[in-house]
Amino acid sequence: MAHHTLTDADAVAAVLAGRTEEYAVLVRRYQDVLYAHAVRMVEQTDDAADLVQRAFVKGFERLARCREPDRVGGWLFRILANECRDHLRSARRRDLSVHALPSLPDPAARPEAEARDAEMRARLQAALAELDPDQKEAFVLKHVDGRPYDEISALLGVSISAAKMRVHRAREGLQTILEAYR
Repeated sequence: MAHHTLTDADAVAAVLAGRTEEYAVLVRRYQDVLYAHAVRMVEQTDDAADLVQRAFVKGFERLARCREPDRVGGWLFRILANECRDHLRSARRRDLSVHALPSLPDPAARPEAEARDAEMRARLQAALAELDPDQKEAFVLKHVDGRPYDEISALLGVSISAAKMRVHRAREGLQTILEAYR
């Protein structure tokens, strides 16, 4: 069977049957979306790449535990989500908060407006970093990725009402944190 025509379930079955090289089909299929999510969650590209790699390794090692091979992408996402949450909790315990350098200003923009925008981005980024990792993840999925609640629920392995509650609590937390800047 050609690699590009393998369904997720076919790729999982092939790997479990001993054709481990077919796992590369799943890696190619999901690496970009997983990496993009990891970057939004941990804000560091090197850390994000490490977390995605760790998620793929764990996925490979635990592939036989995947109950729905046709939905392996969501299963891999949940593994990555757990890796991101663990990383954020660990970083919070170490109290290391390294933020990305601000982007260079647009020469056509007014300096005052650019400074205000940069300050607001920095405040929002700092506020997001203070949120509980579960809330941050739900908020990012909803308001950055634009995913619907049913998809967030499936990706996080929680009920739709729990997903809504996490997003709601994240919004409340952000409001509280950002009000301190006023």
